[in-house]
Amino acid sequence: MVRSIGTRSCLVAAMAAGLGLATVGLPAMAQDKPAIEVVTHAGAGGGTDVNSRMMMIRARRELGQDMVIVNKRGGGGAASMNYFLTRPADGNTILTFTVGHAITMAMGKTKLTVDDMAPIARGTNDPQILMVNCKTSPYKTPDDFVAGMNNGDDIKFGGTHTGTIDHITVYLWAKRLGQPMPTYIPFKGGGELATQLVAGAVDVGVLNLSEASAPIEAGDICPLVILAEEGMEPIPAAKSSKELGIDLVLSTTRGFVTHSGVDEARRAELETALSKAMDHSLYQAYLMNSGLDTTSPQSSEPWGKQIKAMVAEFGPALKEMGLVQ
Repeated sequence: MVRSIGTRSCLVAAMAAGLGLATVGLPAMAQDKPAIEVVTHAGAGGGTDVNSRMMMIRARRELGQDMVIVNKRGGGGAASMNYFLTRPADGNTILTFTVGHAITMAMGKTKLTVDDMAPIARGTNDPQILMVNCKTSPYKTPDDFVAGMNNGDDIKFGGTHTGTIDHITVYLWAKRLGQPMPTYIPFKGGGELATQLVAGAVDVGVLNLSEASAPIEAGDICPLVILAEEGMEPIPAAKSSKELGIDLVLSTTRGFVTHSGVDEARRAELETALSKAMDHSLYQAYLMNSGLDTTSPQSSEPWGKQIKAMVAEFGPALKEMGLVQ
């Protein structure tokens, strides 16, 4: 059973509502240390902003050091990355790095490179899932769908906007199966896409589990393929791409990095504090009520590998799609 979006969004909003009090409950030693800037590309109340604030609740206590959000909007994350580059490599600046940043970096729209960053920890990971209309789709199983792709069926895909992780997902999915880019129809957001998938405007929607939980629960939308290493407990009928023998793992993801020049002892201190913070029951409740699970937070090593893999994958794909010169 998939958790209700209404209950989830209310609880997450309630959690986030009181996060503006930066110094409440901090040890006295925090007053002797500079505040850590947590730089995000989202406005206040956006998903990345809320994720950063949820991490900060316990991380500031673990570090004995205040943490403040710095919102730098614009350029698909370019403004936040360019600002991050201007800050000293003293371990007092953290950038919340997302899949959108990886795309912007792959497009060459920022001077920041993978080598300029030292990964700290991943915060959230929401696999890309290919979903169909349960009632009208000819594809009733993941294997039926893969067979249809291999047969060259004319399939209309839907995603959010152009040049996004959804757009890239459709291109790479088809490429892995030796097929040309299918028809791709962009929508303004996941909610609209889910509605249009039910209405029959597209054959397949590229969605995250949290975006489609209500129509899945109602039996209107059926998830078929999870672009991940493993399946997901709430949708047991869907298969992972790896289970299907297709080497494609893609997620909507967020995590934290600092500067590559930061002293390793300080970087490790940040990783320990953030990891403990995200293992706390408060952050775990936030994950659960966002449709995520305990596998979202990861240590610096797998998170760093994921960042490199995203940027390396997206660059060539965007060029082949004609979105980058």
